[in-house]
Amino acid sequence: LEPVPGIEGAGALHVRGPNVMKGYVLHDRPGVLQPPQSIGDGWYATGDIVSIDADDFIHVRGRVKRFAKIAGEMVSLEVVEQIAARAAPAFQHAASTRTDPARGEAIVLVTTATDLTRERLGAAARELGSPDLAVARLVLHVNAIPLLGTGKTDYVRIRQWAEAGEAA
Repeated sequence: LEPVPGIEGAGALHVRGPNVMKGYVLHDRPGVLQPPQSIGDGWYATGDIVSIDADDFIHVRGRVKRFAKIAGEMVSLEVVEQIAARAAPAFQHAASTRTDPARGEAIVLVTTATDLTRERLGAAARELGSPDLAVARLVLHVNAIPLLGTGKTDYVRIRQWAEAGEAA
C-alpha cells in the first residue's frame, strides 16, 4: 500500500506477481511491451484505495479518481454522494470536482433534487458523521444525471459541468 496524504488507515493498492499482466503496449512505442512501473519494476497501480484488516482481508474504500483533494485533505466523492442520498433519497446525485485556486479542488454535486441546498447537505453530513469538507461547495440542479451506454454515470460530462459551474 502506498500512503495517500489525507487518508488515514488506507492507501493506494499496488500489486505484482505471476498472475498480473506483463505490461502495456502503448502508442508511443508500438509493439514494445512496457512493464508496469508504478512504484518499481513489475508493480501495477490498481487505482484502488484500500485498507487491510487484522485478518489480512482487503477492503476497497474507493477509487483514486473518485477522491477530491481539498486543502491537503482527501475526501471520497462516494461519501459526498451518500450525503446527498441521505438529504434527498428519492433523487439521483453525482459528485465531481473543479479546480479551486485557493484550496486545490472544490466539490460539485449534480443532482435531480431541485430544492437540495448546502444547508440540507450539511445537516445530512452531520447525521452521517461525515466531515464538513464532504459537503459540496456548489450544487447544480439538472433534469437528469447523464449516463453512458452501459447505464453508468457519465463522470466525464459531470466533470465538464463542474468545471463550467453549470449543466449544459
